[in-house]
Amino acid sequence: AGPRRRPAMLLGPWLVAAAAAAVAAGAGAGCPVLCTCHGQAVDCSGQRLFSVPPELPLDTGNLSLAHNRIASIPPGYLACYGQLRALDLRNNSLAALPAGLFLGARRLAHLDLSYNNFSLVAADMFLEASGLLRLDLSHNPGLRRVHPQAFRGLAQLRELDLSYGGLSAISLDALEGLPGLVGLRLGGNPWVCGCAMEPFLKWLRGRIQRCASDSQLAECRAPPEVAGAPLLSLTEESFQACHLTLTLDDYLFIAFVGFVVSIASVATNFLLGITANCCHRWSKASEDEDV
Repeated sequence: AGPRRRPAMLLGPWLVAAAAAAVAAGAGAGCPVLCTCHGQAVDCSGQRLFSVPPELPLDTGNLSLAHNRIASIPPGYLACYGQLRALDLRNNSLAALPAGLFLGARRLAHLDLSYNNFSLVAADMFLEASGLLRLDLSHNPGLRRVHPQAFRGLAQLRELDLSYGGLSAISLDALEGLPGLVGLRLGGNPWVCGCAMEPFLKWLRGRIQRCASDSQLAECRAPPEVAGAPLLSLTEESFQACHLTLTLDDYLFIAFVGFVVSIASVATNFLLGITANCCHRWSKASEDEDV
C-alpha cells in the first residue's frame, strides 16, 4: 500500500490556525476604545480620559495620551511595550510618576510631560529610560525643585526643556551628568540670581557655545538689583561680593576695634561728666562771689 497522506492534510488547518494565533499574540491587544491606531502609532489624545488604556498592542511604537485628565499611571504600565519610542503625556494632571515606569521601555527616545502638575523632578525619576534623547518638562508652573540626581542615567539625552516652570534655582549636579546635552531651555522661570547661582551660570557660559539655549530669554527675578537681567548678562564681577569672606584674624581685629571703641566711648563719657561737674561748680562759686 502507498504512503498515507490524509493525516498531513488534516494537520494543515491546525498549522494555519496556530500561525494566526501566534501573529495575534505578537500584536497583543487590539486598538483601545476611544483610540485610533495606524501601524505602530496609538493615538488616544483629547478623549477626556481619567486613566490610561488598560492594554495596548504589544508592538506600539508611538503612544499619545495628550490632552486628557490622567492623574496617575499604574506601576509597570510600560513593562510589556519594548517597541515604544515616543510617549506623549502633555496637558494632563500628572504630579508624579510611579517608580520603575520605564523598566520595559528600553527604546523610549522622546518623552513629553509638559503642561502637567509636577512640583518636583524626583531622584532617579528616569533612571530606566537610559535611551531618552528628548525630555520636555516645560509649562509645569508648580515645578519648584529638580533633585540633583533627577536625570541620572540619561547620558544620551540631547534636548531638555525646563522652561515656564516655578524654578528659582537648580543644582549644578543635576545637569553635569548630561554629557550629550545640546539643547537646554530655561526661560520663563523666576530665577533668583544670588551667590548660590554662580556655579550654575559659570557652567552655562561654558556650554553655551555648543548648547542651543534660550538663556537670553531666561531672566533673573531677584534680587532687586538684577531683576529683569538676562542670566548670561551676569559676569564674575556680579558675584564679587560673594567672595568677600572674613578670616579669623579679621574677626579678631573687628572684635579688638569694637573693644577699643567701647573703652574710648566710656572714657569720653567719663571725661565729659567730670568736665560738666567742674563747670557746674565753677559757675556756682562765681555766683556766690558776686553775692
